[in-house]
Amino acid sequence: MKTTPFTEKHITLGAKMAEFAGYNMPISYSGINDEHATVRSRVGVFDVSHMGEFIFKGEGALDLIQRVTTNDASKLTDGKIQYSCLTNENGGIVDDLLVYCIEYNKVYMLVVNASNIEKDWDWISHHNTGNVEMHNISDKTGLLAIQGPDATKVIQSLTDMDILNLKYYTFVNGQFAGIGNVLISATGYTGAGGVEIYFENKEDDAARIWDAIFEAGTSYGIKPVGLGARDTLRLEMGYCLYGNDIDDFSTPLEAGLGWITKFSKEFTASEYLQKQKAAGPDKKLVGFEMIDRGIPRHDYKIRDKEGNLIGRVTSGTQSPTLGRAIGLGYVSSEFAPIDSEIFIDVRDKSLLARVVKLPFVQQS
Repeated sequence: MKTTPFTEKHITLGAKMAEFAGYNMPISYSGINDEHATVRSRVGVFDVSHMGEFIFKGEGALDLIQRVTTNDASKLTDGKIQYSCLTNENGGIVDDLLVYCIEYNKVYMLVVNASNIEKDWDWISHHNTGNVEMHNISDKTGLLAIQGPDATKVIQSLTDMDILNLKYYTFVNGQFAGIGNVLISATGYTGAGGVEIYFENKEDDAARIWDAIFEAGTSYGIKPVGLGARDTLRLEMGYCLYGNDIDDFSTPLEAGLGWITKFSKEFTASEYLQKQKAAGPDKKLVGFEMIDRGIPRHDYKIRDKEGNLIGRVTSGTQSPTLGRAIGLGYVSSEFAPIDSEIFIDVRDKSLLARVVKLPFVQQS
């Protein structure tokens, strides 16, 4: 398995480790519920150095991004970030990603899912007909997510950059914890507020950054957090996880990502998706809460009250914040309206659930 600059720290701290996207990653330290509550109420630190980062340079960089992603990257200016996705010829989602505008029309960074680094690189390279300069800096880049209502207070004490007033989906670049060329963005996967910090993957620098953050956060009750709580936090917000809720066979319109699908430009499968929008997708991703007692899990069947198969669960858990079971799943579009009753097959029982509006928990 691959390691991150912080693998030894996780092991020393007693983290429960497991393979994720080819990396030896921490799943939990003090327990998922405790770590989840820490992020929702205070501040927690995630090692997400397994994520992929690509740099695109040149006059054709924006054109390439426009042709392969669904959102309109021409709206980005220096220091702005955009959520988007790559689509295949059939409208399926190759990956969801973030686009960072470092220098308008000249330099961009794309942040992709760890499991899709090679796949995304090959897909974009295939469409790079304008000889855009592409650099895969994934192995050279460390990434920490400091999340929670107190996250920016902790980070502000370690830099002269204005982090407290950093607007959502914007970033700054400068010195942090005595180390230069550190990019800090107001992004994250928890809905609890906070930042993500990108830096060159050097063992000494990584250790200095980790230690400085935890020292600065001592009075705030800062804790390391594993991927287990990252999953429960993102699910409470209704955020899609690639490989579960979105994949090559689900379109952004089916996944509720019409807001990042802009038909003001042409991109891969834009014509197909326009037709799907006009006709209306046959299935939709919905959030639901269990009424009967039981926890929905990935790939559990979803039925109507007559027992007819109408979909499948893509993600499910017992929400630590709400104290009840929640999930995401694709259902036939007629069952997608809020308050629709659906039934989940859990251990040979058909349990009642109700479609609800996302997010399950309001963003901090």
